[in-house]
Amino acid sequence: MDDYQKEIADLDRQIEQMVAADGDARTIAELTMQAEILKAIYIRATDLYQRGRIDEGMRFGLHIQGYGDWNLDNVYAFVYERSVELDAEPHSAFVGGIKNTDFALMLNS
Repeated sequence: MDDYQKEIADLDRQIEQMVAADGDARTIAELTMQAEILKAIYIRATDLYQRGRIDEGMRFGLHIQGYGDWNLDNVYAFVYERSVELDAEPHSAFVGGIKNTDFALMLNS
């Protein structure tokens, strides 16, 4: 389990505990949205990382955009920062935007 998976699992546990304790609904909703976003970013980052292991152009694109060598931390940083640039309203559209964005194309352009 890497640090990103641990962070997501910790957040999921926190949400479960708050739900079980009848915690503040607004806080639960905000944490749930945060978890959904982190999961979407993680899935896209790990997919991109795996694809880039065999695609020299993607690795070069990451490097020339200032993210350094091809490793999960740098790929995650790239996906995270590009995701933040997406339109954040409404939440479902934002998560969908992360899921549908062609991050590989962003590396090769």
